[in-house]
Amino acid sequence: MQNSSMPRTTLVLGVLLIAVGVIGWLAAGMSSWTALIPAILGVVLAVCGVLGRSNPKVWIHAALVVALIGALGTLRNVLGLGDLLAGEAERPLAVISGTISFVLLVGYVVLGIRSFVAVRRERRSAVS
Repeated sequence: MQNSSMPRTTLVLGVLLIAVGVIGWLAAGMSSWTALIPAILGVVLAVCGVLGRSNPKVWIHAALVVALIGALGTLRNVLGLGDLLAGEAERPLAVISGTISFVLLVGYVVLGIRSFVAVRRERRSAVS
């Protein structure tokens, strides 16, 4: 996994989530710290991405755990999409920010799993 692009992908995801969180917080009038939750996740993932350059096996696994927990945590907001589209959402910014975060995090988890599968296949073919 040393030649993997996952550390860079993790860092990019972290930066995107920081942007989602900060934009959401600014759009909420800087009144709710919970709007920064995507940014907090982003900082953790960005750190994992940087550390993953030297030890990807540990840090990308850690990042995937954080991403999975984050995706599960944002699922509640995704379930509010129907209310948002009907114009009845109690917290529309939270639904939008949470949905964007969910899509990014799930996409990352899928990429991470595909990367691990590819590494495993590569190791098997090298042994054969």
